[in-house]
Amino acid sequence: MTSLAFEAQNMADTTRLGRQLAELLPPGTTVALVGTLGAGKTRLVQAIAEALEIDGRDVTSPTFVLCQQYRGRQILFHLDAYRLADDDEFLALGPEDFFESEAITLIEWADRVTSCLPSEHLRIEVEVTGHDSRRFSISATGTHYHELIESLKLRLET
Repeated sequence: MTSLAFEAQNMADTTRLGRQLAELLPPGTTVALVGTLGAGKTRLVQAIAEALEIDGRDVTSPTFVLCQQYRGRQILFHLDAYRLADDDEFLALGPEDFFESEAITLIEWADRVTSCLPSEHLRIEVEVTGHDSRRFSISATGTHYHELIESLKLRLET
């Protein structure tokens, strides 16, 4: 399994990670975001959105609406599985349509709906390591995103 650990010392590092991801994510990518409450999943989504020319202030956690759609250089679907009781509730949102589209789909609390995710996706685990510092563990599920992770490693080293 190809993976990358990125240590973000502050919010600027999280923003840099999000911008680099946005540059590399091909259309049709699904990203599974995993982490505790307040870990920074939504902040990473905001950084990705800003790099796609979406106003980051418009991007909020979709915990109560479950799904948000944003349009910029790329369509972005932002889903949240936190309040869902089971896979059936998630499937009622019609995620297959998102997964099969050219949009980028970002799912917070994706560990709650793992069996519903496409076989090819990125997984990003966010761990709080300090007040503003985070550890991002990025891995490819399937074989499709290995080169993306290698490219991301190179970009983040500079």
